[in-house]
Amino acid sequence: MIDEAFVRLGVRRTPQRFFIMEHLLTRPDHATAEDLWLALNRRHARASRATVYNTLHALVEAGLVREFALDGKAVRYDANLEKHHHFICDQCGAVEDIDWFETPPLKRSQSKGRIIRTCEVILRGDCHKCR
Repeated sequence: MIDEAFVRLGVRRTPQRFFIMEHLLTRPDHATAEDLWLALNRRHARASRATVYNTLHALVEAGLVREFALDGKAVRYDANLEKHHHFICDQCGAVEDIDWFETPPLKRSQSKGRIIRTCEVILRGDCHKCR
């Protein structure tokens, strides 16, 4: 699946790209670049942080991964490209995917002339583990 996506989109397959893509697809933890760097170096020979950032940039540019920031903290990466929202646990900081639901459309006066392409809802509370 990963190799097919790389070929289809013209992304060169490297061990680092494959590992990062596999990590993001199999672990719904919305990893940061630092998380991915640590995981990569636990499993493979040493890779620089620059390699991880360059790899993430290539995957985002190819449309295989999306990046998002929460609360001005480190950017997180998500290989789930389906429309979805996020839930953040106030206790442990875990980020979970929430099924997509439509939000009410904004009236033109509410957007004040802005062009709105998308909207993502971030829900906050306590996760199952922290309740």
